[in-house]
Amino acid sequence: MLLTGPNMGGKSTLLRQAALAVVAAHVGCRVPASACELHVVDAVYCRVGAGDGIRSGVSTFFAEMSETAAALNAATDKSLLVIDELGRGTSTADGYAIAYAVASAVAERGSRCLFATHY
Repeated sequence: MLLTGPNMGGKSTLLRQAALAVVAAHVGCRVPASACELHVVDAVYCRVGAGDGIRSGVSTFFAEMSETAAALNAATDKSLLVIDELGRGTSTADGYAIAYAVASAVAERGSRCLFATHY
């Protein structure tokens, strides 16, 4: 599922709540919904928010890309990926290219994905 919308429009909140509902359902908890149909997943990988690492000398962009690569490498066709505003600190052209490449990789793998972006 690809989510787009303005800043402060609730994209990140929706992603987090959906991921929490999947995890809750998998451990047998009640899901806060009037109706719900979920597939069993083997893992949930979240790439939500990133910061730089002053001690390790890692930029925010590098942290985002590293986390994304790790999730893509580990995900299977039964995994759920949650990706929020990938590449938001880059230029529009670069952010679009990154978002497109990651979305394409997820589609090729066949993983389920919740992907919020401005691109």
